[in-house]
Amino acid sequence: MTIDTPSPLGVAAIGYAFMGKAHSNAWRNVASFFDVPAFEQKVLVGRDADAVAEAAAKYGWAESATDWRSVIERDDIHIIDICAPGWMHAEIAVAALEAGKHVLVEKPLANTIGEAESMVAAAASARARGVQSMIGFNYRRVPALALARELIAEGRLGTVRHVRAAYLQDWLTDAQSPMTWRLRKETAGSGALGDIASHAIDQILYLLDDAVTEVSGRLQTFVDQRPGADGLEDVTVDDAAWVNLSLASGAIASVEASRVATGQKNSLRLEIYGSLGSLTFDLENLNELNFMDTTVPVREQGFRRILVNEPEHPYLEAWWPQGHIIGWEHTFTHQIRDFLTAIAAGESPSPSFEEGLNVQHILAAVEESAAAKSSLIQLNASVTEGA
Repeated sequence: MTIDTPSPLGVAAIGYAFMGKAHSNAWRNVASFFDVPAFEQKVLVGRDADAVAEAAAKYGWAESATDWRSVIERDDIHIIDICAPGWMHAEIAVAALEAGKHVLVEKPLANTIGEAESMVAAAASARARGVQSMIGFNYRRVPALALARELIAEGRLGTVRHVRAAYLQDWLTDAQSPMTWRLRKETAGSGALGDIASHAIDQILYLLDDAVTEVSGRLQTFVDQRPGADGLEDVTVDDAAWVNLSLASGAIASVEASRVATGQKNSLRLEIYGSLGSLTFDLENLNELNFMDTTVPVREQGFRRILVNEPEHPYLEAWWPQGHIIGWEHTFTHQIRDFLTAIAAGESPSPSFEEGLNVQHILAAVEESAAAKSSLIQLNASVTEGA
């Protein structure tokens, strides 16, 4: 079922910090480069009236507000973009979907399986009424990774045998780094596991179009207490995670995630090894994909650097001449583009809330395994299928 798409679509974003800034930049720029339905940046929502008003003026929103519930009730708002912390996702998303608003929400979908399931139920009900929803795994929109998915689907790697994924950051290396909501389980749900390992796991599902059948994992908190407003506070989430995944295809994947990897700023590295070739990628060189093709003569074999900046590459027709590289922020522009075009077409965008719940099940299995000294946890492959 489809519904008439208002023109222009009124957009409200909830949250104005790191992710709110990234999403605002995408909303501000997407129509300058892509053919998308008409929309207006109506409202930016945050708890601090002065700070959100300042952010709204800076990021291109017509107005600001502090009450997301009243914004959802407005007739001139058709899209809700949720950039708030994970503990708020379920309440806002369910309310917005029930009000008939299209919803984009940052990953991970929620802090618990129960919350995620409530969001999936609301999304399914809304979809039947032509209301769309999507989770923001923005790295699916890196052109090099979209190209990698195409090459794998075309069989250029043959049978994929194993995958290595490592998402490493160092912003918590200093033991004196202060407490934030991201270090409290009640607000963040988990640490490096949900924050960045979720991206790596989603990429494995996305690139291979596969499903997880078995999980084992380990979690580690290296700094147990950090400075808070009233002295030292206990850190109740993980600093780092290690995960082994068995896939329905027979492939094996390993995932490492850390926010205390000294010297690594934002390195998502992926290595995919197949019977006919291999691919490697690092987010800190996001315009490059390295491809090894064993079907060429041995004397010509070796990893080949592909500069993913050609108009024939995913999303690149909208940007600059060949060799003029794009950056991390463009992934959010591509994400908004795909979300808007899906709404206009009356189609369900990907990744769906169901796909977000799939990742949530895997994260929960990692936690279960870690609590049981890395024991093997079985998963129903139908629950963890990729896109």
